[in-house]
Amino acid sequence: MDIDLSSRIELSASLLKNSKYAVAFTGAGISTASGIPDFRSPGKGLWEKNDPFEVASLTAFRDHPEKFFNWIKPLFLQARSAKPNPAHVFLSRMENRGIIKSIITQNIDGLHQESGANRVIELHGSARTATCPNCRSTYDTDHLFELLSSDDNLPTCSQCGHIIKPDLVLFEEMLPEKAWHLAYREMQRADLILAIGSSLEVYPASTLPDIAIRNGAKLIINTLSKTPMDLIADILLPMDVIKSIPEIFQMIDS
Repeated sequence: MDIDLSSRIELSASLLKNSKYAVAFTGAGISTASGIPDFRSPGKGLWEKNDPFEVASLTAFRDHPEKFFNWIKPLFLQARSAKPNPAHVFLSRMENRGIIKSIITQNIDGLHQESGANRVIELHGSARTATCPNCRSTYDTDHLFELLSSDDNLPTCSQCGHIIKPDLVLFEEMLPEKAWHLAYREMQRADLILAIGSSLEVYPASTLPDIAIRNGAKLIINTLSKTPMDLIADILLPMDVIKSIPEIFQMIDS
């Protein structure tokens, strides 16, 4: 690590240690080291392979469920088999220790919870569970796996026979109201935002850090790509999150 990045890591640790209400905001970049592809990276993002409105919209689920499930099944299997990486693990340790008060995530893989984090707000839902739109029966990860692994092309509700819907937020859907209000409240309280692996471009989730900034919060951005908020960030960490997050924690813990 060069001297400049080393000093930025040290300053990030100092800001977090001295903050009164730090909040983490995470995106797909924190999970790529766990084998889960992101959506927008040039050359390998999921949206370069599929038109999101053809496979991941509410219209696609209702009108062409076979296309939708052909797309979501590999994503579910990846999320189910993926394991938390060091960035998840050490961020959860920060949350357990109270250094981070909550983790607001755009991810649908459940890896923050699996790594031991307790206060996780999922803005875009979860790919690991499902609900029947007709009778509201719910399906956990194991049951959903059984349904997706069966010979039937489309997983149906055992109670009413309707096609079930994974609990992730699709295009044309609103974000979960409860999650949004919780995240909004956290941003109003925050005096520091640690943005990890997010492009800070996906609307409306991308508007949340700005709420904290307008209230005077400091901003640390840890991502390999440029973001629209780079110019107003207090610290930029253009390095792999599986290296930066453990180092920040160890500096705080030393």
